[in-house]
Amino acid sequence: MKKLIVLFLLTAIPLFFVVGVRADDIESQLNDITRVLNDLKRAAETNEANLKNLDQQLEGIKTRVAAVEKEIVNKEKEVKKGDEVLIYQKNLLNERAKSYYINSGKTPFSLLALLISENLTVSLQNFFYQKSVADEDKKTIIKIVLYIKNLEEKKKSLEQEKQQLAALKTNIDSQAAKAKKYQTELQNQIAQLTAKQQQLLAQKLSSLNLPTSLGAGPLYCTDDRNLDPGFRPAFAFFTFGIPHRVGMNQYGALGRAKEGQDFRTILNSYFNNTRIECRSTPSRNIKVQGYGEMKLEDYLKGIYEMPESWPIEALKAQVVAARSYAIAYTKNGENEICTTQACQVYKGGNKGGAWEEAVKQTGEQACSDGQGLVIVSNDTGEIATAWYASTAGAYTFLSSDVGWSSRPWTKRLRDTNGDISSFNDLFSKAYDRESPCFYAAQGWRNEYNKSAWLKSDEVADIVNVVLLAKKDPSTQTHLSQVDKPNPDGVETWSMERVKQELRSRGVTPFNSINSVSVSADFGLGKTNSITFSGDAETESFDGGEFKTFFNLRAPANIQIVGGLYNVEKK
Repeated sequence: MKKLIVLFLLTAIPLFFVVGVRADDIESQLNDITRVLNDLKRAAETNEANLKNLDQQLEGIKTRVAAVEKEIVNKEKEVKKGDEVLIYQKNLLNERAKSYYINSGKTPFSLLALLISENLTVSLQNFFYQKSVADEDKKTIIKIVLYIKNLEEKKKSLEQEKQQLAALKTNIDSQAAKAKKYQTELQNQIAQLTAKQQQLLAQKLSSLNLPTSLGAGPLYCTDDRNLDPGFRPAFAFFTFGIPHRVGMNQYGALGRAKEGQDFRTILNSYFNNTRIECRSTPSRNIKVQGYGEMKLEDYLKGIYEMPESWPIEALKAQVVAARSYAIAYTKNGENEICTTQACQVYKGGNKGGAWEEAVKQTGEQACSDGQGLVIVSNDTGEIATAWYASTAGAYTFLSSDVGWSSRPWTKRLRDTNGDISSFNDLFSKAYDRESPCFYAAQGWRNEYNKSAWLKSDEVADIVNVVLLAKKDPSTQTHLSQVDKPNPDGVETWSMERVKQELRSRGVTPFNSINSVSVSADFGLGKTNSITFSGDAETESFDGGEFKTFFNLRAPANIQIVGGLYNVEKK
């Protein structure tokens, strides 16, 4: 019975290892991955149309390599188990060979004994038992030899596969780096507008007269959803907030104050790693353009940056920000500060009322000896240049995000009361949702009810411009808006000419757009991608990339003025 159990285990174990992982399967997968990688390399080198699929294909290849690598690891474990069994198998082989030799020698003698035996039944049983044992020994020996051979072949195949996989991974990393470099170079080329085009964009933005703060006066953002352009379908591109979205969100402060937050909580929400403490300029004075030198606290009473009717905690937050900004901007009172929103709006005299009370509560009532509360950076110990803007559109950004010098007290903030998973959530949870510029299509034309609505073929033209710029970046100087002189002094290509240029490059242009969808990152406050469907099927673009060419090509002064935008359709 013991011999039969050992024989069963011996028979089962080799079969387990033999059917584990087939070497030809792994080799086939590796060869297949190599072919895809080579095809991808050629595509990246010769056809920029495959550029947008490059990252996805590389990730797919890496996933497949990881799967093969996992199979090889499993195979390596099996080989290791095989090595552990091998010693036992070799010892068993010696015993079986010895047993086979003995039992095979007994068979002829047993046949003679059978013929002369007095008890034929017993003799037959002994004869067939000995023959059976000899046959089982022979089968076992053959299985062990085949097992050892299979294991040796597996080990050899495993080493080859590991070497092939290592070489393939090195090749993938190399190609991925080259593809990434190629992609970056092409994207930079696409995004690199001429200096004249950049100037045109700046002029268009300036013509919108969007205030950087409430000090410029009441906000006059129009909700184009209430305007009928007189055509269908109509598309408008709505931006959340207006420039510059750094520091305190003034309408956000209003929303926070209405929900019971005090000025310290409000300021700590908008500025990173700071503290609020009493400070002033060394002389307690400040130089004001056109007004001469005056006491810092008297200067603050003439600041017009927030309606006096707003809650006192919002006003106090504004005073502390304004005091901090004035000291930082003038370098502790050494320099002069301007009186427009380029600095902060000062109209002279004493604004009085709740504003004067906010100045006192954060100044003489909170500190001594002519000092007042300011925002101080915990990182540097300096008074923060406490920027603020009227409407952040639910998101504030680092100063470096908008092209300014980096400051440690600025922060990226989702300025909402609760999590956001959709545009609808922003309308109900953003602290600055009361601002008329919270969600607006910026710009207009004299016709079409002075709105920012665009026709289907106008949107198609902008899409075609992006397609052409991506296909051939050298065409960009011809792709500015058609209703103004070309900033580079060359021919501006019309809607039909852009289509013609696309066709000549093997790209099917759009004649009309029937739907637009947007994908956004609601954590950061950024439109990630925008997808257009029309008579040329579907095209998707990076949100920032499309914004650049929209602003370049869109008629009149119609603009997307921020990173987070949506599209409305009538």
